[in-house]
Amino acid sequence: MPSSYRPTGLLVPIVTPFAADGAVDLDALERLGAEVLDAGATGLIALSTTGEPSSLDAAERDATVAACARVCADRGADLVVGAGTDDTRTTIERHAALADVPGVRASLAVVPYYVRPSEAGIVRHFQAVAERSPVPLITYNVPYRTGRGLGAAALLELAATDNVAGLKQAVGALDADTLAVLAGQPDGFAVLGGDDAFLFPTMLMGGKGAIAACSHVATERFVAMLAAGAAGDVAAGRPHAEALLPLVQALVAEPSPAVIKALLHAEGRIATPDVRSPQVNAAPASLARAQAVLDAVAQGG
Repeated sequence: MPSSYRPTGLLVPIVTPFAADGAVDLDALERLGAEVLDAGATGLIALSTTGEPSSLDAAERDATVAACARVCADRGADLVVGAGTDDTRTTIERHAALADVPGVRASLAVVPYYVRPSEAGIVRHFQAVAERSPVPLITYNVPYRTGRGLGAAALLELAATDNVAGLKQAVGALDADTLAVLAGQPDGFAVLGGDDAFLFPTMLMGGKGAIAACSHVATERFVAMLAAGAAGDVAAGRPHAEALLPLVQALVAEPSPAVIKALLHAEGRIATPDVRSPQVNAAPASLARAQAVLDAVAQGG
């Protein structure tokens, strides 16, 4: 078995709220985490891409992880922490630090970005990290962000690696490589949908859950859609998938998490809609579109 932990259900890659003075708003973070967990999410991911970790200093990253750990402990939920970088040595160091995080179940470890290593180099990177990590890895394959992706053969090699629990697959499509990994995934390994538009078909083809940024809102419907997909119930899940697709498209109309934060702020769930530079806050038109679509979803659309 690749690891002792198998992620399932909905893991929310939680945003990092900022207060009016620009500081991390830990109270808002804990409230928001509690809300999505109470709505049926199985866990939180701290320091995911959606959480803007590259804009946080070391103290802010530690405080963010601690806040998420408190919420997950209170609700018996899974805590996953983003700990991947573009450098193997630093990635191992960040994983080693997870030994001191209470309740952490796994890391989210992205394919090394910018440096564009070979597929073989990426596989060796993850194997080296997994060998030394105190927690299992969820590898994160997202080529449109990193500049390098992994094909089915490499992903299945990692799926058979000790201390690798799963894969967040976010390649912008339900492509042949993804289908091959879904068909060939070993027992104890979990393929998680990472592109919110394709979550339902991914579940129907053998996915075990999802890491879905858009599930900060309409969380219950994402949970219901994933449950229907896990059960192979097309009739129950298709209405959720069709209703949520326009919401997903609206929430990613600008670089994430700008529109998500704007909508959360409009709902009064976080104090500001702010993202940190070089990101920019969402345009009013993008927020208006997202609000209109969310209203339709809430009305059963």
